[in-house]
Amino acid sequence: MARAALSQETVVDLAVALVDESGPEALTLSAVAARAGVATPSLYKHVRNLAELRELLSVRIIDEISDELGPAVLGRSGEEAVGAFMDAWRAYVTRHPNRYAVVIQQPHPSMRTAGERLMGIMLATLRGYGLADSDAIHTARCMRAAAHGFAVLEASGAFGLPERLDESYDLLKHMIVAGLTAPR
Repeated sequence: MARAALSQETVVDLAVALVDESGPEALTLSAVAARAGVATPSLYKHVRNLAELRELLSVRIIDEISDELGPAVLGRSGEEAVGAFMDAWRAYVTRHPNRYAVVIQQPHPSMRTAGERLMGIMLATLRGYGLADSDAIHTARCMRAAAHGFAVLEASGAFGLPERLDESYDLLKHMIVAGLTAPR
């Protein structure tokens, strides 16, 4: 790539492209600098270090996920909303497995706003089940874990048996909804 007019957003764009093409392990400041056509020290005007770049990437990716999940569940409720949420999560991860693998999964202060937005979408998805407070948080965690786990396993090629993955995923969605409607 020719020398780019750098900004923090451009550095993140270049990092996303690098990760998409070469995988999360390829993410280094020197690799991003090479894509930008600059020396590595030129990046320090825009990111403090690789850790900050990973944080910025995580925020970008969580925002992208939210951008897809929000419209997917909008106007839906109950089983339809849960299914749309889980389908959109799986679709994002399977379309962008390398990008998704870069996301910092632990809560981090720099990701608070993006995380709150994503949690808001999860809680809205579950609103039709009358969950509140801790019950809603526990349920949102379970729904996220189910969608995340299946999609990560699928993206990594971990399901080697011949049964159709869509059927397995439909069963997972059914199990989540059945759990939501079961007496507690």
